[in-house]
Amino acid sequence: MESNHRRNITRGLWTLVCGLFLGGLLTLLAEMLPVSAARSFLTASVRASFGPFSVDLVAVAFTVGPVSFVLNVLTLVGIAIVAFVVRSWL
Repeated sequence: MESNHRRNITRGLWTLVCGLFLGGLLTLLAEMLPVSAARSFLTASVRASFGPFSVDLVAVAFTVGPVSFVLNVLTLVGIAIVAFVVRSWL
């Protein structure tokens, strides 16, 4: 039962990551559309960012950030497409 639950979480995370990449690709393709209300609706986004994070250990020090997430309609469409494909194939 535990491995099935872990597999579902892993599948969900991969679906989310692949959907975000597909949504980003769709957003880049939508930038080629002529200026219109549809283009502005599809590409209007909400951005959330946090960071930078610094980790300083004795042997290693690194800084990550700032990390930002951009969410728009095409990103949600990309996540939905990947979720549909994963659900139908797996």
